[in-house]
Amino acid sequence: MAEIAQRNSMVGGTRVAGKVAFVTGAAGGIGRATAILLAQHGADVVVGDLVEEEGSKVVDAIRSAGGAATFARVDVTSEDQVRQTMDGIAKKWGKLDVLVNNAGLAGIQKPIHEVTTAEYNRVMDVNVRGVFHCTKYAIPLMHAGGAIINLSSIYGLVGGASAAAPYSVYQASKGAVVMMTKGDAMMYAHKKIRVNAVCPGFISTPMVAGFFERTGDAESAPSAAAALHPLGNLGEPEDIAYGILYLASDESRFVTGAVIPIDGGFTAQ
Repeated sequence: MAEIAQRNSMVGGTRVAGKVAFVTGAAGGIGRATAILLAQHGADVVVGDLVEEEGSKVVDAIRSAGGAATFARVDVTSEDQVRQTMDGIAKKWGKLDVLVNNAGLAGIQKPIHEVTTAEYNRVMDVNVRGVFHCTKYAIPLMHAGGAIINLSSIYGLVGGASAAAPYSVYQASKGAVVMMTKGDAMMYAHKKIRVNAVCPGFISTPMVAGFFERTGDAESAPSAAAALHPLGNLGEPEDIAYGILYLASDESRFVTGAVIPIDGGFTAQ
């Protein structure tokens, strides 16, 4: 406990002190911001990603600030890799308190009649099967107070077919995450394990920048997307990370099955 108290004084927060958190897709964007913020508030963070170099940089940033983090190279579409990662967490800590299912793909910029089966499967494998794999192997490590936070999207709540919107395969995958969140929240409520989701609007991340590139109009796409939000701007990764921090903490102990838009008012229109 003395070690935890010392670390908390260094990193500046205690909202998730003593918790072990596993964040997927944590090498950049929302995942990176979330891993850093959870560590700042006292969690031991497992930074999960396929990109080892960038993931290791996140670990280094956390440690240099006095936090605790380790890197796990994991492909969430591989059940074996996810199981091995969870086995490593169990061996080191004996528990998992927080799972953030952040790993995801932006999807394919094609109408459904042009999408190949391979393209469809790739999006579903990462965005849906990845959540399934991680949740499946996290639950046995969780006790009362455990929290799972899934990353859906505004396009898991509403449809869109404009140049600034990903097309229906991505939307279908994020809609599946919404319903998986609700179903798992009901399934594990009796164990006091909470399952919630956040639905970001357009956020300034490398993934969204890549999406804008694929629209064929990378110069005007960001401003067009910003204009879709009543607040008039794109969000930052930290905007989502703070929502995840709340859901990971005991502050949200009476919150489960919630699907929370963090979207600059997009879905309120």
